[in-house]
Amino acid sequence: MKRITATAVAGAVAAFAALPALAGGPVQAVEEPMVAPAAAPVYVAPNGDWTGFYAGGQLGYGDVGSSAALGGDGMTGGLIGGYRMDFGQFVAGVEGNYDWSDIELGAAGNSLDNIARLKLIGGYDMGPALVYGTVAAVRADATVGGVEASDNGWGAGLGVDYALSDSMTLGAEIMEHRFDNFAGTGTDLDATTVNARVGFRF
Repeated sequence: MKRITATAVAGAVAAFAALPALAGGPVQAVEEPMVAPAAAPVYVAPNGDWTGFYAGGQLGYGDVGSSAALGGDGMTGGLIGGYRMDFGQFVAGVEGNYDWSDIELGAAGNSLDNIARLKLIGGYDMGPALVYGTVAAVRADATVGGVEASDNGWGAGLGVDYALSDSMTLGAEIMEHRFDNFAGTGTDLDATTVNARVGFRF
């Protein structure tokens, strides 16, 4: 009986030992394929050349004072367009812009309705940024005492544009405008405007 039992145990051990061989040998682990990380987007810096035409819009705030009782403040907004030439570190250009305004001047019926500017620009090329000064011939339309009136004046200001890309810029500009004896009324007007600007170059 003991001999039969020992023989049976030995047979069972041999059978279990033979199982891996019958199954084709040891199973090797399958390596997971490596996944390469996605490439980061490449930022292309603006080329720093300010030469060319541009157009866009601006939104701002105006504050008007006068030698009489006329005065007030309010929002302005309009369109811009011009051309610049980059000479290296110096940039020169010409720009025209037109702002509609919502500025009441003291008593009801008095308002500054719009301002148009023809500007000469001279600036310093700082690569992606352009810092500039400007002088302008200015024309304004106003309503005084319920009567529409227009007059010409002059303006001067400072500004900065920053190139987000070769085709798009963001900027800010502050300008002072003067009108002597506006439309023959005997009243001198001055207006300060601050504008945020967006431009598209082409």
